[in-house]
Formats: sequence, structure tokens, C-alpha cells
Amino acid sequence: MKTLNKEMQDAITPKIALELLKDGNKRFVSNLKINRNLLQQANETSDGQHPFAVILSCIDSRTSAELIFDQGLGDIFSVRIAGNIVNEDILGSMEFGCKVAGAKIIVVLGHTKCGAVKGACDNVQLGNLTGLISKIKPAVEQEMTTKENRTSANSEFVENVAELNVQLSVRNILLNSPIIAEMVKNDEISIVGGVHEIATGEVKFFD
Repeated sequence: MKTLNKEMQDAITPKIALELLKDGNKRFVSNLKINRNLLQQANETSDGQHPFAVILSCIDSRTSAELIFDQGLGDIFSVRIAGNIVNEDILGSMEFGCKVAGAKIIVVLGHTKCGAVKGACDNVQLGNLTGLISKIKPAVEQEMTTKENRTSANSEFVENVAELNVQLSVRNILLNSPIIAEMVKNDEISIVGGVHEIATGEVKFFD
């Protein structure tokens, strides 16, 4: 597998970028990962990097974007924070990844059985985590299909909130980053949400 260079990155469209991620996830689920020489890739990217995607995911130890999308060194910018929430620093990182470094797609990736989402469902209060969880609370409040047992004990409620949280993060990115919103409008990049199923490894992208 060739290491991405500027010419290869330029040839990738937002649509192709999504297909690369989908194909990589299929390989991961099938345990048919591409054999890469990571040490060689480290050497070949030592003078510069040209990733094709920015992926915002949770810190969960089971959701490494490089692994579940079967990507190598220099292929993606991986932004990780509990609950895959959005803040000013993350927006700045995304703007760098797309506007400066040339990535063609932003993916907001939630996952099943998310501890941060469960914490928001239970209104957990714990030090600095309280502020982080508050950013997930709008998704809890907007989940209207569950009338009873609106806690982490209800797995269906948790997964509904996780999906809404992804969708709200996508919306927040577009609302709070004029740079990214303009690039999406001009078809320079795309932005998409998805959920990683922990048990199977499969990623379901939203339309």
C-alpha cells in the first residue's frame, strides 16, 4: 500500500474519500487488513503528511480510527475526545486538517455502548467530566421516542442518544466553523456522521 503524497491526495474527491473509509472498514470487519510497512511509511512521511480524512471519534479504547478503517501512517487525522463532542480547539484542528493540510472529508464517529453518552443519560457529575458531559445533554433532551427508563440501563435509549449526539456534532461543526461550512458548500470537502458497532466492528454511516 503506497504512502499518500500530495499528488495522490489531490486526486481524492470527497466521494472517493468516503469510499476509501467504507472499503477499509469492510476489510477490518472481514479481518483482511492490508499489509503495510509502517516503518517505511514513517520514513516516507517524515518530511510532510497528506491525509485524506479528519475523523473525530471517542477516546474509547476499542474505537481507534486507524484500525477500524484499516488506514496507515499519514492517511488520516485522528481527533479523539470522550463522547466525540465538538469544542473550539477541535474545530481549529479540523480547519487545519482540511483548509491547510488538504483532507477531503470530516467524519464524526460515535460508537455503541459509549460511556460518555451513558454518563449524560444518567446526569453524572464528576470534576471536569461534568462540563464535557454537558455538551452531550442536548442529545439526551432531543431524544423523544423513549418515554420511560431514560437512563443508561436502557440500551435502546443510550444508542438513540449516541446517534443524535453524532448528528448534533456535525451540525455544530457547520454552525461554528465558517471555514468548514464554506468548503462543504463548495464541494471541496464533505462531512458525514456514523456509528461504530463495538461488537462487530462495523461502521454505519448516516445519509
